[in-house]
Order: sequence, then structure tokens, then C-alpha cells
Amino acid sequence: MKPFAKDQTKNPPPKNWLDRLLRRFSRIAYGLAVLLMYTLASTALGLALAPALWIWSHFQAWAVHLRGPLPWIVSGFALAICFFVFGLALLVVVPLYNLILPTRVKPFKGGYYTLHALPWFLHNGLFYLVRFTFLPFVTLTPFGIWFLKAMGMKIGRHAFINTEFISDPQLITIGEDAALGGSVRIFAHYGGGGNLVIAPVSVGHRATLGLACCVMGDVIIGDDAIILPESVLLPGSRVGAGETWGGVPARKIEREEMERIKIEIRGMAETVG
Repeated sequence: MKPFAKDQTKNPPPKNWLDRLLRRFSRIAYGLAVLLMYTLASTALGLALAPALWIWSHFQAWAVHLRGPLPWIVSGFALAICFFVFGLALLVVVPLYNLILPTRVKPFKGGYYTLHALPWFLHNGLFYLVRFTFLPFVTLTPFGIWFLKAMGMKIGRHAFINTEFISDPQLITIGEDAALGGSVRIFAHYGGGGNLVIAPVSVGHRATLGLACCVMGDVIIGDDAIILPESVLLPGSRVGAGETWGGVPARKIEREEMERIKIEIRGMAETVG
């Protein structure tokens, strides 16, 4: 019981009797939460599969009367259509679940096994159903933007989001004309030392996040700022308006230093050429 007691010092006071019970039997509660998530995921996937299966049955009823290779061609075509019907249906089902269930994520710092963390767990569990199945197929389409907004992500007009590596969309704000490059990782939480910290992320208007950079929880990026590719913004980073940051961990790069880097890059390119 000593590790458990130590963990409780990092938690806010219990919300109610249920929260006290969850903390008292944390491992059992975690196992039950996982089983609950699997059950919810199964029902969500089942609902999304229903229209695809209906279309599949109609294609099969028609294909059975065909001859030669046509039944196989029709079946392959039908499977492809059903996949996209399933995916588009999932884009609707998951936000509905997110709306109905207790998934209102709030900033939090404390232990993982607590009632405070349950909305975060459910919210991301639902979101990942789409992120790891169909989101890559709609990332650069209006369907992708609509889904992110439906999950609670605040996205300004003409924002360009070329990544599906997102967590905690409910706590992420993207400004107008902002650009998130390919494979950018952005999430509104971090953890360590027994703590789970859930904190919002804000990306300003016209800000640019370069290829594969990483933005962690509790980060604010100002208007017109630039984050260089592959950089890592650690929790607590505050990028001022118009600033350029880069590196691991990312730091502010002054204009003069950035000009020197550009000159060096051009020099290497000319040498190679």
C-alpha cells in the first residue's frame, strides 16, 4: 500500500465516494475502465459497420448472377466502397458518443487512477478509433476538419492540418491560416513521476509548425510564429508572436542566427551541386 499512498499525495482531494473507491482499488478500476472502453469501441465500430454490411449484402446478391471473373471484380469493388462507407460513418458515430458520454476534459494534474482522468481516457479512446483507422484517409479533406471540430478541437478559418498524430483535440486551439505540417505531433497532456498533467495547447493565427515537430501540453504558440521541422516544444513553452523556435528541446532562434543558418544551408547546397 505504500506506493499507492505516495501516489495520493499527487492527487487533488477525491471528488466523491466513487473517486475514493477508484483510488482505493486503482488497478481493478483501471482494468474495468479498459473493458468499458473496449465495449464502447465495439458498439461504435458495430454501428459504423452496419451501413457498410448493408451495401455489401446488396452487392453480393447482385454479383451471384454474374459469370466468369465478374463476381470477384464486383466483390473487390464492393469491399472498397464498404471500407469508405464504414470510415465516413465512423466519423459521425464517434463524435456522437463523445457528445453523449462524460468526456468533458478539463485541465488536471494528479495521479492516473482517479475520476478526474476518466473523461480524458474516454475522450482519447474514442478519438483513437478514428485516428488509427480512417483519419489518415481524410486528413487533407473537409471531412477531416469537420471531424476534428466535432470532437471539440477549435480550428480557425483556412487552417491547414496535414497530420493525424493528434491527441486531446478538445483542448487544442488552432488559429486562422495556421499550418500544421506533415506528421506534426500535437497533444494536450504529458506525464512522468506518477503525475498525469492535462493542459491546453494554443497555436496562433498564421503560425507554422514544420514537418514532424512535436508540441506537448501546456504550450502557447503566438501569431505568425514558426516552429522548425523536427523540433520539440516542451511543456510550459511560450513562443512569442513572430518568433522562430527550433531544436530539441526547442528554443528561440534570433533573426541573425537564422540568417547564418540559411547562408550555411545555401553554401552546402552549392558545394554539393
